[in-house]
Amino acid sequence: MVVQGNVLLAPLTTLKVGGPARYFVEAKTISEVQEAVEFARANNLPLFVLGVGSNLVVSDAGWPGLVLKIAVSGIEQREQNGKTFFDVGAGEEWDRFVARAVSANFAGVECLSGIPGSVGGTPVQNVGAYGQEVAETIHSVLALDLQDNQLHEMPAADCEFRYRTSIFNTTEKGRYLIVRVTYALTCGGKPRLGYADLKKHFVGWKETPAFSDVREAVRKIRASKGMLIVPGDDDCRSAGSFFKNPILSSDQYDHLTKAAAEKNLQVPSYPALEAQRKVSAAWLVEHSGFSKGYTSGRVGISRKHALAIVNRDQARAADVLAFKEEIQNRIEEIWGVKLEPEPVFIGF
Repeated sequence: MVVQGNVLLAPLTTLKVGGPARYFVEAKTISEVQEAVEFARANNLPLFVLGVGSNLVVSDAGWPGLVLKIAVSGIEQREQNGKTFFDVGAGEEWDRFVARAVSANFAGVECLSGIPGSVGGTPVQNVGAYGQEVAETIHSVLALDLQDNQLHEMPAADCEFRYRTSIFNTTEKGRYLIVRVTYALTCGGKPRLGYADLKKHFVGWKETPAFSDVREAVRKIRASKGMLIVPGDDDCRSAGSFFKNPILSSDQYDHLTKAAAEKNLQVPSYPALEAQRKVSAAWLVEHSGFSKGYTSGRVGISRKHALAIVNRDQARAADVLAFKEEIQNRIEEIWGVKLEPEPVFIGF
């Protein structure tokens, strides 16, 4: 294990903001992860685990402790009791694993193509897009418990997956370090085509698209919205979707639709979580005065996606935070809805 000091974190994130880490370790094995944890504990250092920095906002002050980049790699495919499992290192690039599964004709993750990030981050937020969530395919998670410093194989049920949440970012936040994720995928079958953008893309197709067709389509759609990392594209200097789609009660939803009707607008939504409704955060942003391409100083809204706050010109984390709060306050004032941010914030 190599410990580095005073490492700038901004270059290690897609948003490109943030100060330095006091100490930094890139752990390529599970034993190095354990060693890094012991180093942090022995020196009484706060610990933060870094993936590929795609869903992260680092403060301008940086991180006062140890930043641990888990780089445990490897994709192993195995058969057990008639099922196919993929054991994937937490440091693997997520889209590389998706490409591997799709090329082998396995269903379950094709709609999650092009999402930036590491495999270890997918269970934390129950990553989802275009009608799929990783909760549907995660079989188990191997995690280091910081309370007893032991490795635990946790079945999916113990992770308590919900919309964009799990125990790893709610009830047990900060307790576990994920070092490997096991996915159970199905060979063959039909791809998931329930999402509107995908239906539109495949209109007129006479044959059922292959998993590779769906993967290509998803990547094209994501690229058109600035949600695919493309070198040189300043709309990609973001943390992805910055706000979660709010889930409203019936009363909240009625209040919103009435407010929209008074402006001759209709709120797009779809049923979610039984009696509640999930509403488009992008619609709320765009109908509150923040159109695509909107600029406020050194930050702004992506020209391709209303939910992406982008770093236009050497922005600081403070600029991003102020802009986030401006958007939240305006939407709450106009629509009575409080948007919750999706990225992880550290050092604030």
